[in-house]
Amino acid sequence: MNLFKTGLLLAAMTALFLAVGFLIGGEAGLVIAFVVALAMNAFAWWNSDKMVLHMHHAQPVTRASAPELWDLVAELARRARLPMPAVYVIPSDQPNAFATGRDPQHAAVAVTTGILETLPREELAGVIAHELAHIKNRDTLIMTIAATIAGAIGMLANFGFLFAHNRDDRQNPLGALGTLLVVILAPLAATLVQLAISRTREFAADRLGAQICGNPLWLAGALERIEAVARDRIMPTAEHHPATAHLFIVNPLRMGGIDNLFRTHPATEDRIAALLELAREMKAGPALGARPAPRRGDSLPRRRGSVPDSGGRDLWRRNPWNR
Repeated sequence: MNLFKTGLLLAAMTALFLAVGFLIGGEAGLVIAFVVALAMNAFAWWNSDKMVLHMHHAQPVTRASAPELWDLVAELARRARLPMPAVYVIPSDQPNAFATGRDPQHAAVAVTTGILETLPREELAGVIAHELAHIKNRDTLIMTIAATIAGAIGMLANFGFLFAHNRDDRQNPLGALGTLLVVILAPLAATLVQLAISRTREFAADRLGAQICGNPLWLAGALERIEAVARDRIMPTAEHHPATAHLFIVNPLRMGGIDNLFRTHPATEDRIAALLELAREMKAGPALGARPAPRRGDSLPRRRGSVPDSGGRDLWRRNPWNR
């Protein structure tokens, strides 16, 4: 059912893109928009992973440079019956992570230095399992294509605004009013559809990720801890590329006020509640050796996480679970 709903949402976003082209340029605009949509989807298919990793300055690591992190990803990938993904580290103190790639054979998992510093091993396993669930469900391609089309709609609407005064309004069935409505409403509608796709996929990835790591409480604890810490740490690359926010395990953007209406993820409280219910179904016990998640307002010592704060550039090369 979730896959069917996701397919409908992607179809709706593509239809919106074509409609924007028609309203701006008539039949010629519709054809141009269709060709652009095909080209951008093809480009996203082959290059989306490289683009996203480059946007966030992700650096590849190997088993030689990060053996504990590499071995954890490899073990969870084996449990998920997935090929070993490429592993990247993002130099950001905000705890977060995402997965990307067009299919399981061309996938990558990226984690921030902040999440390695913040989470104990069990909770980090829950986060990585969640990202592997996205890969297994092929959400990485779906969400990247959604971001690509949403960005294209915004670009097309801006072109319509810039060039509206230089063309014959008879090409636009709604005239100047239609152009104004397209410029204002089309990017908003595209964003809402993109957010609906993201929210649809997050609950499914939480559930499958909890099953992959074997304990829903590990992921629940990770979500609570990340949410508590991330709100006080800005991720500049995410702020500069907000269209990629839905790829992360929690929203990396600063939120507040009316912005909460446009959350890229379901409420963390709802995700945790679903995981606690799954834990009761699975009769999962507490994470072995895990610390309780912090209360709102608490500060975490940077040395208590998965990677000690060495202050060096190769932070993830240290022993990652030195508690």
